[in-house]
Amino acid sequence: MASKVLVASNRGPVSYSVGEDGSLHSKRGGGGVVSGLSAIGPDAGALWVCSALSDGDREAVRRGAGEEGVRMLPIPADVHADAYNGIANSVLWFVHHMLYQTPLEPVFDAEFRRQWAAYETYNRAFAQALAAEAAPGAAVLVQDYHLCLVPGMLRDLRPDLRIGHFSHTPWAPADYFGMLPDDIRTQLLRGMLGADRLGFLTRRWADAFEACAERFAGGLGGTRVGVHGLGADADFLRARAHQADVAERMEALRDEIGEGRKTIVRVDRTELSKNIARGLLAYGQLLDDHPEWREKVVHVAFAYPSRQDLAVYRDYTAEVQRLATEINSRYGTPDWTPVVLHVKDDFARSLAAYRLADVALVNPIRDGMNLVAKEMPVLSDEGCALVLSREAGAFEELGEDAIPVNPYDVIDTARALHEALTMRPEERAERSKRLAAAATALPPAQWFLDQLRALEEGSEPGPGPRST
Repeated sequence: MASKVLVASNRGPVSYSVGEDGSLHSKRGGGGVVSGLSAIGPDAGALWVCSALSDGDREAVRRGAGEEGVRMLPIPADVHADAYNGIANSVLWFVHHMLYQTPLEPVFDAEFRRQWAAYETYNRAFAQALAAEAAPGAAVLVQDYHLCLVPGMLRDLRPDLRIGHFSHTPWAPADYFGMLPDDIRTQLLRGMLGADRLGFLTRRWADAFEACAERFAGGLGGTRVGVHGLGADADFLRARAHQADVAERMEALRDEIGEGRKTIVRVDRTELSKNIARGLLAYGQLLDDHPEWREKVVHVAFAYPSRQDLAVYRDYTAEVQRLATEINSRYGTPDWTPVVLHVKDDFARSLAAYRLADVALVNPIRDGMNLVAKEMPVLSDEGCALVLSREAGAFEELGEDAIPVNPYDVIDTARALHEALTMRPEERAERSKRLAAAATALPPAQWFLDQLRALEEGSEPGPGPRST
């Protein structure tokens, strides 16, 4: 049956593994889009189109055993690798997060062109699947930088559809976006502008896209642009954070931290944009500048491996581990480990750390939003002071009650950590309360429904008059 609401993303809401006996096992994911699709109800005729990422996923497709409401695309593994790692994560991610060391990179050579062809193939597979599955006039919500070409391709195949695209990352300023080859940047923008409506996490990223469209594509045409700042799911987080496994992790962390010490907590994946290394350097600077904090504070740093199939990410993870070891060797005592570092992903332990946080350190170089900055004030038992980079998308909503930092300035970040640690408990609790209120203003289900409503309330299919 043709679907009335469709979502397209690289990763879907479910993944599969194959047991030793050949049986298939499924695991549900989470996040804003999952919550949103649940919120529209089972009668909405919704379908999620995604990639079959693992051998288990591909086996589920082969057996026709996938979950109802989800269509996994068996894109060849080599095509997916070139599109996902070669282009999406090694080019588009780096451009939008402004991460290139430009004396050496990028290099747009024949290998890049080969991988770009795979990115086109990958996007075309999504467009064709969506075109085949969508009911007349259906709403299609395409997700993120992996699928920038889909709106334009789908518009050519099905001009009757209402098409939206949402960017979960920043958008690069025009001067930086302009480093892409002329034809590639034009193709990306025209792909995006095939949508009726484009969504961004902050006005800053929306403005950056509009500037790129104006300079390189002659303007927005009829495409509308909107802003939807994804919030934390307070109800889910509070319920999950008070389950037995989280209580167990809290006791284990208290043993690692030691009695009576304050905590500076960060929870991140080891993505290059998260700036974990400078956060550790700032903590070391704090211990130099304010030796009175020695043995009285612990930096609880969770740095969960990300994209370890890329050498630059493996190297970054190793550098984070090296810095933590160096700080512990330099400052540690038999009774005090200055940095408690964990690199194995453990959601319950992350929630436990949130609850124990006196200070939340969120200092990304550049981030589309950063939900950790929103989640920690919601869960901190005693209220936490938030040290927040001005380059996080969340700063637009939380900056007034956070302690702002320049993510490149280690001395400034050390100063901010000291300010956070010395904040009066009453002020810290009051700020944390206001931060939590701002952080939960647009919970995931509402965030998704607002986008769907804005798309469906627009003009006739095909780009119409621009509005925000």
